[in-house]
Amino acid sequence: MRKAKPKKRYVLPDPKYKDTLVTRFVNCLMEDGKKSLAYSIFYNAVKIVEERTGDNGIEVWKKALNNIMPSVEVKSRRVGGATFQVPLEVRPSRKTSLGIKWMIRYARTRGEKTMVERLAGEIVAASKGEGAAVKKKDDTHRMAEANKAFSHFKF
Repeated sequence: MRKAKPKKRYVLPDPKYKDTLVTRFVNCLMEDGKKSLAYSIFYNAVKIVEERTGDNGIEVWKKALNNIMPSVEVKSRRVGGATFQVPLEVRPSRKTSLGIKWMIRYARTRGEKTMVERLAGEIVAASKGEGAAVKKKDDTHRMAEANKAFSHFKF
């Protein structure tokens, strides 16, 4: 076990919207250290979202992220030779990171031609409560609900 908790790393706010959540999203979106490319993908996707919905793109993105974030999840717990899926509440920081990761993963698997269009499509779908990332959240919640009987095995 660890002696001390690792220091919390804080990210700087992004240049355009001055928001640290955008920076966290872009850091997860980034591949091979190409941060400026990740920023351009995100900003262009937000611009497309604004054109499609007519609303503020960053607000639509935040609403989509809130629709994706799970509030409960299941963790495996061994009790006397049997493994149980135990439902647990999700910490706020883990909520946002799971939401970000799911949005990016399911945007990458979409069928549009460029990543900008895929990300914009996933943001619009998630803001309406549709899309693969929202389905993942619903599946996670359903799994936790089904295993509610094992909640007394909490850690």
